Amino acid sequence: MIFSWVSHYGYGMIFSLLVFGIVGVPIPDETLLTFVGYLISRGDLHPIPSFIAAFLGSICGITLSFIIGRTGGVHLLRKYGPRLHLTEDRIKRNENWYVRIGQWSLLLGYFIPGVRHLLAIVAGMHRLRYSGFAFFAYTGGLIWSVTFILLGYYAGEKWDLVRQRIHPKIFLTLGLFLVLIALYCFLRRKKIKKHPELS
Repeated sequence: MIFSWVSHYGYGMIFSLLVFGIVGVPIPDETLLTFVGYLISRGDLHPIPSFIAAFLGSICGITLSFIIGRTGGVHLLRKYGPRLHLTEDRIKRNENWYVRIGQWSLLLGYFIPGVRHLLAIVAGMHRLRYSGFAFFAYTGGLIWSVTFILLGYYAGEKWDLVRQRIHPKIFLTLGLFLVLIALYCFLRRKKIKKHPELS
């Protein structure tokens, strides 16, 4: 159904669906973006407005999630969140991840469905400054939206098959990147303990 909406309503629908999807409504965001790339390859959509709609939708959605966490809306989330599969356990796991790797989680979390909006909420709960949030979250939103739109564009008619095959590899690459970041943070913390003047 969302594919026919995007085909019919275009850029405004791309923006709207991504806002709702990133806030937590169960919308297959990566599939949507890959389909947008396919429509660009067919000439049904123009590249620049599509990229802009996708980027703005992603950053507006994640900003709303950040505001929810910052303004105490997390209490409502814990009360009504289970209806959207946003359980207390999932919030806690994302909070632990955020504490371990900090602001980088906002950038990397875009590539993990069901995580990006929760990480933004957690960042808001931890009173992260908006400038720090915006830099990492908006950079992540740009990379994420461009990656999947280009994937759909170059895949053409096989857009969905390619997405299914490539997505697990993205997870693998992301996991390796996270391990490297965790290792860097560990070594740096160890070095600072030995040489406090470096902090």
